[in-house]
Amino acid sequence: MQASRARLFKEYKEVQREKVADPDIQLVCDDSNIFKWTALIKGPSETPFEGGVFQLAFSVPEQYPLQPPQVRFLTKIFHPNVHFKTGEICLDILKNAWSPAWTLQSVCRAIIALMAHPEPDSPLNCDSGNLLRAGDVRGYQSMARMYTRLAAMPKKG
Repeated sequence: MQASRARLFKEYKEVQREKVADPDIQLVCDDSNIFKWTALIKGPSETPFEGGVFQLAFSVPEQYPLQPPQVRFLTKIFHPNVHFKTGEICLDILKNAWSPAWTLQSVCRAIIALMAHPEPDSPLNCDSGNLLRAGDVRGYQSMARMYTRLAAMPKKG
């Protein structure tokens, strides 16, 4: 557990230094628990998520970095690799392809890449996966854009 704390403190310091370097990711450590983090990520440009800000919750195991963090979307998102109700993310690096070389910041970058390049063949959201597998990219993008507007964009007025 001491090694995981040391690693997380190191990442915390790096996040403080990189705040300006990566404007698409804002990682914040819980004040009272180094194993709980949240992130705000910007939806990638030229995707239905563009203009949205999505909140992620990180639960870091005591065996970190030997085991991956659990990450889920707190913001509703219409995406084949994200469970619509729980926010669970289907991403290989969070499961069997994890490596201690990954950091919380690089996990956020991988999630942004997944948002831009969905994998409809391993869906957690079957509705969005089925739209893409059937070739209905327009329908998928329309639904994803609608949920981005409803859940991930600041309300005006």
